[in-house]
Order: sequence, then structure tokens, then C-alpha cells
Amino acid sequence: QVQLVESGGGLVQPGGSLRLSCAASKSLFSIYRMSWYRQAPGKQRELVASITSGGDANYKESIKGRFTISRDNAKNTVYLQMNSLKPEDTAVYYCNAVDYSGGSYNNYWGQGTQVTVSS
Repeated sequence: QVQLVESGGGLVQPGGSLRLSCAASKSLFSIYRMSWYRQAPGKQRELVASITSGGDANYKESIKGRFTISRDNAKNTVYLQMNSLKPEDTAVYYCNAVDYSGGSYNNYWGQGTQVTVSS
């Protein structure tokens, strides 16, 4: 089992920045991949960025150059630094963890944190 606790969401003006945090209940080295997803009203949840236990990062095309995913292994925490925010970035952001145990890959989700970009 992996528990995930997100924080850092809020209201920000267009062009502003926010940093989301996701604290995991176990070592990141034992988690195959950590990701950030988002879900806007009326839309499907989509992958924003992910980072593997080896540090390989991948990003959704539309946020490349604006968002950065990183990890602090000592704190078992993954971050999403979001710069140059746009109104279309408004969504609930969810942290996701995939680990391998019991012979299968398992998905875990945080409770979500609201990000609102508006003037």
C-alpha cells in the first residue's frame, strides 16, 4: 500500500507559478513511477508528467517548458513546479504512484488538489 498526500494548490493569476507536493508513505526507490494527472470540469483525467524511480521524466506536450517534475528521495516527495500558468491549466491535480508488488503493478491515488488560474 502507498498513501499519497498532495498539497500546494490554490488560486493564481495567469502567468503565475505554483508548486505542488506529493508525499508518499514509502521510499520512492520502491515505487516504479510517480505521476501527476489533472482533471478539468467535464473532461477526462489526463497525464501531465511522470518520473520513474530511475529519474526519467516525461511530460504532456502542452506543458513542456512550463512544468517540471522532480523528486526528493530523502523526503519521499515528488513535486510539480508549474510556471507561466494559463487559465486552461485550471483543474484538480492528482498524484499517482505505481509500484510492483505481489506479482502485479498497483495504482494509488492522492485526494487531489485544486489549481485555479484566473484573474
